[in-house]
Amino acid sequence: MKLRAPIPLIRIFDHQLARRFYCEWLGFTVDWEHQFGPDFPRYLQVTRDAVTLHLTEHYGDCTPGSKVFIPIEGIDDLHRELHERRNPNMRPGIEDAPWNARILEVIDPFGNRLCFSEPKATS
Repeated sequence: MKLRAPIPLIRIFDHQLARRFYCEWLGFTVDWEHQFGPDFPRYLQVTRDAVTLHLTEHYGDCTPGSKVFIPIEGIDDLHRELHERRNPNMRPGIEDAPWNARILEVIDPFGNRLCFSEPKATS
């Protein structure tokens, strides 16, 4: 038996708004999407590097307002990248966390939080 990395489900309410946030701003790529038929909710998989997220418009799949913890190497690079792309609703900073890390947290248009965390260098 071998456990694999989990894939968080994130509740969204508008797939176009989600694409602008996750793909155009955060740099994720849509791998695939599913819809049972016209006017049905959409379900998408997005990835960036080793991070895979499922974005779902389906009621009952999960709860809006969730938080995903994402370990990162190069938090300053991500910070710079996000500020270069400009998002009128989000200008995240980097903060020190009590677990000896630096974090950058963003909130998607649906109230979900992504917390990017990089351990501080030990001396």
